[in-house]
Amino acid sequence: MKFFRHGLLMAVLCLGALAQAAPMAATGTVEVAFSPWDDAEGLVLRTLKSARHSLLVQAYVLTSRNIANALLEAKQRGVVVQLLADREQMERNENSLVPQLASAGVTVRLETKYSAAHNKVLVIDAEGDHPVVVTGSYNFSWSAQARNAENLLVLRDNPKLALAYRDNWLRHWGEAEPYDGTLAPVEVKAGGETEKRRANRDGLSPCAYLSPQERRLLGSECRRN
Repeated sequence: MKFFRHGLLMAVLCLGALAQAAPMAATGTVEVAFSPWDDAEGLVLRTLKSARHSLLVQAYVLTSRNIANALLEAKQRGVVVQLLADREQMERNENSLVPQLASAGVTVRLETKYSAAHNKVLVIDAEGDHPVVVTGSYNFSWSAQARNAENLLVLRDNPKLALAYRDNWLRHWGEAEPYDGTLAPVEVKAGGETEKRRANRDGLSPCAYLSPQERRLLGSECRRN
């Protein structure tokens, strides 16, 4: 009983030490989508097209070719695109487009500190006149649109909110590991056995796994490879 009370006291003290969220004034507009009924991916794509200066991404899963193309298009028009991704999810998911984006010049870091880096966030032009935050349960994947029940929020023109999300993104960025588009061998549990595999399997250029449209978007990057 004494051990239980001591553990309970320590838990309460730890919880008390956590930062308290301060209320924030509601400003701007909110747009919502619920998949699979609403076109949540279309809302993401339209929002990405509005980026003018900076685009900060936090992705747990990124397998949607449409969203990956939109990130590349933003980079090509001069937007600074930076991507945080969950390392384990990227390594386990052979359809992840994070390696291709890194090879295309998008600055990528991988999160390893947490059991799951489960954020799905876009912070667009956080320091501009019309900042945007995109968040919700919606992964950047085909399944999130077509098969799952998800929610997506687009919050526009709330500068304090955008800066709060930017600051949280920067905190995660500082903890994450730089990534250049290649992977060391990864141990993956499958059917109770351990397998060794690489995301860039077969020794091919990442461009080998892109569609013709994506190769055109990458231009000289794919021609060089």
